[in-house]
Amino acid sequence: MSENPAPYPAGWEADVVLRDGSVAQIRPIRPDDVAALQDFHRKQSPESIYLRFFAPMKELSDKDAKRFANVDHVERVALVLEGNEELIGIGRYDRLGGPTGTSAEVAFNVSDHFQGRGIGSVLLEHMAAIAREAGVEEFTADVLPQNRKMMGVFIDAGFGVKHHFDDGVISLAFPIEPTDASEAVRIAREQRAEAASIRALLNPRSVVVIGVSRNRESTGRDLYEHLRTGGFAGDLYAVNRTAHAEVEGDLYTCLADVPGDIDLAVIAVPASEVPGVVRECAQHGVRGVLVVSSGFAEAGEAGEQLQQELLRTARNHGMRVVGPNSFGLINTADDVQLNASLAPELPAAGDLGLFSQSGALAIAGLESAARRGLGISTFVSAGNRADVSGNDLMQFWLDDEQTRAVGMYLESMGNPRKFNRIARRLSKAKPVIVVKSGVSEYGVPPGHRVRPTRIRPEAFRAMLRQAGVIRVENVHQMFDIAQLVVHQEIPKGERVAVVGNSSALGALAADACVSWRLQVTHGPVSLDPEATAQEFADAVRAAFEDPHVDSVVTAFLPPRQSAGLDIAEALGEVAGRYEKPCVTTFLGIRGVSEVLAGQPREDGRREVVPSYAMPEDAIRALAAATRYGQWLDRQSDDLVLPEGIDQDKAAAIIATVLESDPDGRELTALETRELLAAYGITVWPSTAVTSVQEAVAAADEIGYPVVLKSTSPIVRIQPVSSVRADLGSADAVAEAYRALDDRLAPIGANTFVVQRMAEPGIPCVVMSEEDELFGPVVRFSLAGVPTEVMNDFGYRIPPFSSNDIDDLIDSVRAAPILDGFGHRVPIDRDALRDVIARVSVLANTNPQIYELNLNPVNTHRWGAEVLGASIVVAPPVGRSDSGRRAMSGW
Repeated sequence: MSENPAPYPAGWEADVVLRDGSVAQIRPIRPDDVAALQDFHRKQSPESIYLRFFAPMKELSDKDAKRFANVDHVERVALVLEGNEELIGIGRYDRLGGPTGTSAEVAFNVSDHFQGRGIGSVLLEHMAAIAREAGVEEFTADVLPQNRKMMGVFIDAGFGVKHHFDDGVISLAFPIEPTDASEAVRIAREQRAEAASIRALLNPRSVVVIGVSRNRESTGRDLYEHLRTGGFAGDLYAVNRTAHAEVEGDLYTCLADVPGDIDLAVIAVPASEVPGVVRECAQHGVRGVLVVSSGFAEAGEAGEQLQQELLRTARNHGMRVVGPNSFGLINTADDVQLNASLAPELPAAGDLGLFSQSGALAIAGLESAARRGLGISTFVSAGNRADVSGNDLMQFWLDDEQTRAVGMYLESMGNPRKFNRIARRLSKAKPVIVVKSGVSEYGVPPGHRVRPTRIRPEAFRAMLRQAGVIRVENVHQMFDIAQLVVHQEIPKGERVAVVGNSSALGALAADACVSWRLQVTHGPVSLDPEATAQEFADAVRAAFEDPHVDSVVTAFLPPRQSAGLDIAEALGEVAGRYEKPCVTTFLGIRGVSEVLAGQPREDGRREVVPSYAMPEDAIRALAAATRYGQWLDRQSDDLVLPEGIDQDKAAAIIATVLESDPDGRELTALETRELLAAYGITVWPSTAVTSVQEAVAAADEIGYPVVLKSTSPIVRIQPVSSVRADLGSADAVAEAYRALDDRLAPIGANTFVVQRMAEPGIPCVVMSEEDELFGPVVRFSLAGVPTEVMNDFGYRIPPFSSNDIDDLIDSVRAAPILDGFGHRVPIDRDALRDVIARVSVLANTNPQIYELNLNPVNTHRWGAEVLGASIVVAPPVGRSDSGRRAMSGW
């Protein structure tokens, strides 16, 4: 058997989630796939064979099978999809016109037994991504008219398919460059598939607990009893190899003896036994596994190897994995009642979805929710996050009708770029509250693997803001906000009314409003401490009916317990009539209480006024909900795409540089200007000079007035001593050169350029960095020492909407200077937006842009000019959220 003439492209390998939520593996074809190809062909129906080959072909000959299995990965590319270690799909393309041809003929073949799982769509998606990287621009295909499924694969992908009928065959052709439609299709398919995989874990019809010990205090026994006493609605089984455990229900000595299909296996055996148990689950056809056992990657190198074996075994057999080292899964739906967790009791049903990576925080979170009367819809503890992650849960919650808001405790993040994309979509539908500390490698817990990052933690915080995520410092704050956004409307503005029967609490609430940048436009109204429930209700009603009020804050100290209950009921009844949020500090009540609930609405929901221990807690939660509401109002689905961009020219410049310097390098001034020009960014030319004579000659050629400045990085924080501006004559240039040279030569910073004098303005800096963890990150700031000392930088992750650009500019504390602070003339914001937009598209489209720095960007009332620029290109590190569906690897 001949060997492949080109190296095996291992980078094309990926695990993918299919439409039904199962997992499959996609990889390049190999010469040793001959037998598998023949077996695949043998199992296909005569109709499927005819639709693929346009002729009956009972057997695939050795010659044909060898030809199909041996490709060069350049002109002939083929991928196979495997499920349960069986070949279930094949895709291939043959390049037309040789290795540099821009068109390729594509074909697919999907197993009859795996139809309807989206296999053809996955293959097309990966084939198109590979082809684009190789310079292919168009796919063609010939399809028989009766092959409607294959026609659907091509047409439904969102590409602009053109077709014509010729000699009994439909000939298709379509460009494979991603479009808005094709990206929307890809993202929607990804979401449906990943949501289906999580739904199978959280809505099992049958559960088996493996490791149910006779010891009533063992983890396995606890898990089984929690499922049983929690009222799990499906079939429940227990496995104990010795059969000595005395349990209520069905007990088996091995998984093979358990009757019927198993949706979820809960594994609580020693770590060393887990991979073997997972293999047994695979043989039994289990859909997903929850591993609560510890002793994996968090325990060292040996545990990490066990974890890899566990994950590989599960994925090769189509299963998702929660854990290991997980606290468990919970679904409180009436028709599920799943408590596959270490929590002794099933939490009260409610509208909050919870995700936690920490077991300890999971316990604290569930207890805190219970104390506050805050109901849970679903809960997942990811443990070591070997497979199922917060991204998967967000995909599930996107269309989960049980969940109105989401709370997440994140110890690490393996794919923040995908998190940003999914969280932004989820935040448009439901509030997302995240507890997260830093993102450096020092903050990653044992057992969690993440890519290294060179981006500062501020960029992560900015990413959350950009995605509409409400970030908090601790679990206490998360539930403060959750009990508000679950039970009340989202504020429509910053205007607040304060009503109570304590002047001290009222003043405290008003001060907190000012501190959190909310406007007190009504009150503080302070009633008599002995005010009746009716008087209190009237005062609150007046606050709600004030057109200048968006939210109502109340604070009440009841003189007697009975009076307090009357007032609480009155507050709940009044607040329930208005579509404005209300929070309260009510002595004796903390959290969500039926006493503070209004009457049921048409949809059956009852709005409850959440109560807090102190007004400051209530105001902090209200401010967070208000900022979230403002983010919702600003959202736009339209991404910026400036005119005048020549992507092909830019790609050619980058390719030429990397061809001669494979490790990458900084571009020359000419290359930098040409690359930026391809994206519509003009860099003002400058002339390097090394003497007085050269400086004067350059100024004469450019035209006066000019600027003479040092380009040495040494003087970056000494702008006054390194620049001479507004030089209007040869004598002025000569004098400036001598003065700067005398000052800077002793420190080796006397490298100078001459440049045309720009309009007086405010210098800004626009940067982009390609990061292994985050992908492209755009940074904006005003130029100068104060910016660096104060760490006054704004960050956002492309792609951008126009609102993202404004948010980026406004995120720096010095932004008011740009808008005319201190009687200055405001700059031309549109011109600055345009520069940032073009940088964002350049960085997002070209992962080879390792670092880009526009410094300074001179902004003024008439426009913005890029006076200096530098670019470093390097081989792409590989983005964690690429243009093809793929699960994160371990």
